[in-house]
Amino acid sequence: MPLSITTLYAGLNGLILLILAFRVGRTRARTKILIGTGGDAELERAMRAHANAAEYVPIVLILIAALELSGASHLLLHGLGIALTLGRALHGWGLSHSSGLSLGR
Repeated sequence: MPLSITTLYAGLNGLILLILAFRVGRTRARTKILIGTGGDAELERAMRAHANAAEYVPIVLILIAALELSGASHLLLHGLGIALTLGRALHGWGLSHSSGLSLGR
């Protein structure tokens, strides 16, 4: 049984992770901080946005895949996938712009 719904959201969230990783690399290049954060608040926010997504996305995708394999409804699976994807995109954007409360956080 193919995991077509899980694969869709794995791809979308993979793109989000790549964008967040690119932001970390770009900030590292600009600040010339190659290890850690060097006390740079922007780099710390970029790193946490990426790390937070890397921490949550895999387990949620595994759970969505388990639901898909168990025959859960497509509406439920898409609802969870959309919530994950929107949540990760908004969180990454919000944390990249403010370390306090912001839209997406």
